[in-house]
Amino acid sequence: MSRAVLWPRYFDSACSRQKGRRVPRSLAVPSPELEELLQAARRLGLECEAEEQAAHPAEWWRRRGRLLVEKSMPKTELIRQIAAELRRARSSGS
Repeated sequence: MSRAVLWPRYFDSACSRQKGRRVPRSLAVPSPELEELLQAARRLGLECEAEEQAAHPAEWWRRRGRLLVEKSMPKTELIRQIAAELRRARSSGS
């Protein structure tokens, strides 16, 4: 099975769609950390791996990392589910 590459900027409410956000602002969170994404994916039961030193090509100087997730569904759906879980975790304070 192939893996999807997910960058923190996909979920960042401070990032515009044009700059790389992939979810609606209603699902986005401010400054998502790689560890938060990893925990959200694991809570959803997804097989994933974090690469901490990776830098998005548009922000090559910022090493925010990336998440590699086994694709069990279309990438868009994967991103939305992780975003919803990330938002849920932030709102519950965990």
